[in-house]
Amino acid sequence: MVTVPNVAPDTPALRKNPVFMYFQDGFQKPAPFTPDIAVGIDDVIEKKLGALDAHVSQFYEWMPWLDGILEQVPKEAGARKEWLRKQYMDSRETTPAVRQALVKWYGQETAKGMKYAEAFEICEYGKRPSEAELRQLFPFFPANPR
Repeated sequence: MVTVPNVAPDTPALRKNPVFMYFQDGFQKPAPFTPDIAVGIDDVIEKKLGALDAHVSQFYEWMPWLDGILEQVPKEAGARKEWLRKQYMDSRETTPAVRQALVKWYGQETAKGMKYAEAFEICEYGKRPSEAELRQLFPFFPANPR
């Protein structure tokens, strides 16, 4: 915890724990990911793709090697980016739990049109924020989702 003094003696301990959140992953043990918040990212998906594309060693070397598909990675930059979109973005469905979180925060109508989302689970080691506090942390959520 960041509220424990003397862990990093050059840095004063915080008086209150901040909110910590887990980012969605595919692990199921010891406990599967449970999304508390989902953020629609359709309007910034090209920026995200550009950011992933910039991590050459991660997305064109290490992860394909781990997945046993390194030979599928194109050599040409433009083809690589399109491959990345298909491999790591378009091929992954939004889970029902993430879809449900989108509906909670955006409302049924808005959420059903969203293709891409990032989801977060509130970590029990940090502050447990109220819905009002979450709306402060995520000020772009509509006030009254329907």
